[in-house]
Amino acid sequence: MKMKKLLVFVLSLLMAGMMSSCGPKNEMKPIHLQGSAQGTYYSMLYFDPQQRDFTPQVDSILNAFNQSVSLWVPTSIISRVNNNDSTVVLDSNFIGNFKYSQQVSDSTHGAFDATVGPFSEIWGFEYKNIEHVTKQMIDSILPFVGYKKIKIVNGKVVKQDPRMQLDFNGIAQGYSDMVVGKFFESKGIHNYLIDIGGEVLGVGRKPDGEPWNVGIEKPAPDADAPRVLKAVVGLTNMSVATSGNYRKYYVIDGHRYGHTLDPYTGYPIQHRLLSVSVLTKNTALADAYATAFMEMGYQKSRVFVESHPSLDAFFIWADKDGRFRSYATAGFKKIIIKDFN
Repeated sequence: MKMKKLLVFVLSLLMAGMMSSCGPKNEMKPIHLQGSAQGTYYSMLYFDPQQRDFTPQVDSILNAFNQSVSLWVPTSIISRVNNNDSTVVLDSNFIGNFKYSQQVSDSTHGAFDATVGPFSEIWGFEYKNIEHVTKQMIDSILPFVGYKKIKIVNGKVVKQDPRMQLDFNGIAQGYSDMVVGKFFESKGIHNYLIDIGGEVLGVGRKPDGEPWNVGIEKPAPDADAPRVLKAVVGLTNMSVATSGNYRKYYVIDGHRYGHTLDPYTGYPIQHRLLSVSVLTKNTALADAYATAFMEMGYQKSRVFVESHPSLDAFFIWADKDGRFRSYATAGFKKIIIKDFN
């Protein structure tokens, strides 16, 4: 599974700002919201004839979302579920994240698994506790990891083992895009771009009729390398989510371990896929499938995507000589505005 993803640059913010400052005086100006949520950033742009600033409402929505599915909030619903609090009442955010997680887990045969958090914790990618992981440690956790061992029955989470833990990190940011998008729609706003932690939802178009321009990062050689664009895509009523393995990794005994974990073994996956961007209408599913594909690797993921018409993807991997290679499915090729090679 992946940790936080800061892999997508939203270029439309700059372009829209230039458009509003250089265009005619009566041209509609974009509203730009920025802030933090879920341990990462949010950046949103929308066009509203009434020029309303919805920062307080968006912050309130995202705060409520944290209170539902954030592991960093001790009193959140997910934290209480993980602590086996029998009095906790599930809300729509928790149930939605759970149902989409199970859907992607089923379709990918467990490549995506919201119960893999205990593995992430001992490896230290999320919690910064770097330690040598032993086979005994992994074996002790395996019995209470597995998406088939947990379900919702009559509004309650039922676990096969009380030690099981849920972690929606691989889907929650994408899901929260849609929650905010639903709010914008309720206010009569139908042209907007939402970026929460690198998961992007673009609805409608800019006033000039152009799609929302979003940049996809080129995999970096190491964690501290500057960010460079690989491609620019145009979004119209679509979502794109990117997951990558190249900025978060360990080097142990000369071996480089990425932060994507195999739910079946508990160990970091080792293959040449560096980054995958998933295109689909549902941002939560784009987020979760991007996570799953990083576990599955390029060949399996490409076969999967090309047999699912609602999905498209852009893969970047390293060949045996270390050179970057890329492949875009037919639907993804259609939205690429610029490929920097």
